[in-house]
Amino acid sequence: MRIVLVGPPGAGKGTQAAYLAKNLAIPHISTGDLFRANMSQGTPLGEQAKEFMNAGHLVPDSVTIGMAEDRMRQEDAEGGFLLDGFPRNLAQAEALDAFLKADGLGLDAVLDLEVPEDEVVKRIAGRRTCRTDSSHTFHVIYSPPKQEGVCDKCGGELYQREDDSEDTVRKRLEVYHSETEPIVDHYKAQGLVVTISALGKVAEVTGRAMEAIAAQAA
Repeated sequence: MRIVLVGPPGAGKGTQAAYLAKNLAIPHISTGDLFRANMSQGTPLGEQAKEFMNAGHLVPDSVTIGMAEDRMRQEDAEGGFLLDGFPRNLAQAEALDAFLKADGLGLDAVLDLEVPEDEVVKRIAGRRTCRTDSSHTFHVIYSPPKQEGVCDKCGGELYQREDDSEDTVRKRLEVYHSETEPIVDHYKAQGLVVTISALGKVAEVTGRAMEAIAAQAA
């Protein structure tokens, strides 16, 4: 199966992508992983991305598309894949369509994770990260530390990252609405979009997603 996963920041795309890819036995291809792999391996595309990022510029679509296409050509992706974070805009969606069409292929489903904006803000703005070890994370509502402001695991100070502030979250949502939401309409016109609620426990959302994907593929 070839699936694209979309949804606003804080929808739990990364978590769901990992579970869905495992359940469907297809590779999980995330934009973040693509960038890290290409830059750490020093590929030509990775070097280009690094130059733009070091200069404080956005990485052009051409570089991101090139990385994604290289990854989709790998042997483990021949039977399908789950894309997470790509495509992120209409130009990338059209490039993906053309890439698949060239091999006589197409997407099976575009899974749209739906979360109310207030819930997105609550999820992200409530995160707290340990200054000593950034892998230690908590949430003021969903997974609070035993002592406010103190990491349960190492005693380090907990703080709110700038990326997690409410103002930053709302700006990220604006970018999502202007850049990424149009791809949902693009794929709705192709009859590929299935929308599910991303509220509830992780396993519940995964169950809904698997059912929606199965129904779409039937």
